[in-house]
Amino acid sequence: MNILGKLGRIFFAIPIVAFGVQYISYGRFMGGLPPVPPWAPGGPILAYVTGALLVVTGVSIAINIQARFAATLLGIFFFLCVVLLHTMRLGSVIHNGNDRTRALETLAFAAAAWIITGSLPAGMRVTPAWEKFTSFLAKAGLYVFAASMVIFGVQHFMYAPFIATLIPPWIPGHLFWVYFTGLGFIAAAIAMATGVQARLGATLLGVMFLLWVMVLHTPRVLAQPHNGDELTSLFVALAMC
Repeated sequence: MNILGKLGRIFFAIPIVAFGVQYISYGRFMGGLPPVPPWAPGGPILAYVTGALLVVTGVSIAINIQARFAATLLGIFFFLCVVLLHTMRLGSVIHNGNDRTRALETLAFAAAAWIITGSLPAGMRVTPAWEKFTSFLAKAGLYVFAASMVIFGVQHFMYAPFIATLIPPWIPGHLFWVYFTGLGFIAAAIAMATGVQARLGATLLGVMFLLWVMVLHTPRVLAQPHNGDELTSLFVALAMC
């Protein structure tokens, strides 16, 4: 695996572990903390179980021990959270920007986990059926991830005035950067889905998310170190990177 692939795997794994620690710390499901929406049933017990699952799979992916199996399992879990839990309030997911974004982030993380699955060796004896299944997930993950990026891009045009308020005041031309980012999402998604300059598109998309971590999210976390939502947003951007 090339250096960006290895770095990306670690950048993805660290937030997964962080999300798990947050679930264990909070002992409940919370809005904005992927993958489980706040209205999901289960209470503290399932929150702790979810946290433990995220920590174990995240560590496995980070240290590359049975990472392919862990990434496959993690992707399936995130995908099921979208299909079974986020859709419990489908109307809100469709019409409410916050709920839609949270569902799409979870879907994108599922896709990213499956893409990582396709980049790693099996790590243990597997049946031909399992190998075929994971190969399918890796290919499907690419298109699911790209589709999520297209919707994120469209949302930058839909909610441009609000998103502009999140940009630090020392950066000029807030609306320009919002629209530029929206176009960047869509262009990268098209490149990845079509295979035309896919590597370049994916790399630039990762760089964009990493810049968000450094320029947008890190200062907000430092300004509000006890704000769990800001910390979650930072880790979401890092995982996307």
